[in-house]
Formats: sequence, structure tokens, C-alpha cells
Amino acid sequence: MHLRSILSALFMSACIVSAPAQDVTAPSADAVDAATTLHHIKTVFVIVMENHNWTGGGSSSIKGNTAAPYINYTLLPMASHAENYKNPPGNHPSLPNYLWLEAGTNFGIRNDGTPAQDHQATHEHLVKLLENAGIPWRAYEEDISGTTCPLNNSGPVDSNGNALYSAHHDPFVYFDDVTNNRSASYAPCIQHIRPFTQLSKDLAANTVARYNFITPNLCDDMHDICGGNAIAHGDAWLKANVPAILNSTAYRSGGVLFIVGDEGAVGDGPVPMIVLSPYAKGNHYSNSVYYTHGSMLRTVQEIFGLSPLMRNAASATDLHDLFQVFP
Repeated sequence: MHLRSILSALFMSACIVSAPAQDVTAPSADAVDAATTLHHIKTVFVIVMENHNWTGGGSSSIKGNTAAPYINYTLLPMASHAENYKNPPGNHPSLPNYLWLEAGTNFGIRNDGTPAQDHQATHEHLVKLLENAGIPWRAYEEDISGTTCPLNNSGPVDSNGNALYSAHHDPFVYFDDVTNNRSASYAPCIQHIRPFTQLSKDLAANTVARYNFITPNLCDDMHDICGGNAIAHGDAWLKANVPAILNSTAYRSGGVLFIVGDEGAVGDGPVPMIVLSPYAKGNHYSNSVYYTHGSMLRTVQEIFGLSPLMRNAASATDLHDLFQVFP
């Protein structure tokens, strides 16, 4: 063999030996999830407000109301919103609508009874599907203690002695598998349903769940329990608390915030449906598509790839038109 051939062979052998090994580091959980679901939206926040029409309610409507400057002049210019999102036909009062957001039906309930009266044994509801898929969820309820599973109206009270936390605005405590058949000491319930004050800490630490359901108390959710201007109270609460969500890592890295009304004060609405997300069309985009709480539920199921589509969610129109990229 010529000297040049020998040197060439030695050089090639050295290159093979010294070539860097392939990177076999395991991908992060987020990367695996992204590869599995191929979805842009990773984290969902839902804030439910109370008992006001978006339009059609006269002076009690939200759209254009000077008592709601944060909604109308700060959020809407950066958000997408629906002009024709209604509670399901004739679905009143509050509890049937919260149940619909969680399970796609009211189970025949037409009252605001406690979990002792209106509890459900079914496993076919949103947070159970999330748990089955290994997707973490959490509810943040204003004015609960965080030391018990909050099965009854409790906590601080208004000037008339009415509790500011209302169980019928917390749909999860109506499902036996969440509460272990209405056990106030059931640890998984306590771990999932947390005081609202924890939200800011979890946002700062980037430890929020993938699905986060947020319920203001009866003074802050645009109810009329505390007197004064209920719309102004709710708008001020949103102004104080929404920026922390929008500035969080979870939101900026593929999050969406839905601000939705539970039911119309006049008829079935329309009620507010405001969508904020890096993937929303935003820029004051709106449509007149008919939506209900089944649309909200279907949209969340599609974001997380959960099946089957539950009850009314199977026939409802999802909210994808409000996004530029979905899901």
C-alpha cells in the first residue's frame, strides 16, 4: 500500500473514532407532549363571570358599558370575542350552566342546590377525562379556606351574612369521583380545588396546571350581592387579576384565557365570550356564530385531545373561528 493510501486510511479511521456520539438525552415532557398532540395551545385558563348579557340587556349589558372600561377598552382591542354566545336554551339558574361547562348537560337540574342535593355519580365529565389522560387540572375559588373540600357555601360573608363562596359556582364538587362521595376531608379534592390567592403564586412559579378554572366570589363575579355597580366590581376585579395571567410563562408559551358569562340576565343572552391567546385572531375580531357552553366544552376537549366528545359538545360548534391557529 502506498504511503498516501496508508495515511488516508488512518485519517478516516480517526474521524470515525472521534466523531461525536448522537444526543440521546430524553426529550422534555413538554417536547413529548408537543410531539404527541401536535397542538399549539398547551394551557387553558377559564374565568366565569355572572348574570349579565353581552348585548340585549339594556343598561346591564357589558358591551360598550362605561362601567366596564377594562373589558371594553383594554381587553377587547387585543382579544377575539363572540357576539352570539348564549347559555343553552332555557338553562337557568347558575348551577345548570356550570355543570354544562363541565359535562355538556345539566343532568335535569334546574336549581342551585348543594352537592348533597344535586351530586352526580357519572365519570363522564371534563376533569375526569383530563385525569385519565394524565393532564393536570386545578380550580381556583375565591374565598375558600383550602383546608377542606368546599362542599357548602362558606367562608367570608357580606354585610347581610351571605357567604361569598358559593358551591353552585364550583361544578367539580358535584361529581362524586372528585369528592369521594362528598367527603370534606378528601385530599385529592383539596389538592385540586384551591383558594384563589394561590393562583398568583402558581403563575409566578410557573406551576399552574394545564387546565385552570377560576371563580371570583359573589362580589367580584358581577353578581349583585355586595351592592353598588356589579359590572364595575367585576371589571375592576378583572383589571386587577388578568394581567398576571397574560404576563405568565404559561400563557405566553401557548396559553389561552377564556372569559365567559354563565347565563343571560335577560333570556339566554348573549353572554360574554372573550378569548385571549397568542394564537387568537385578536385585534377586536368578532363573529356572529351561534355558540353555547357545549362549544366551550368541545373546544377544551379538542385542545387537549380528549374523547369522546361529551353529550352536547358532540353537536356544538367549537370556537376555532376565534383563533388564527387552533388547536
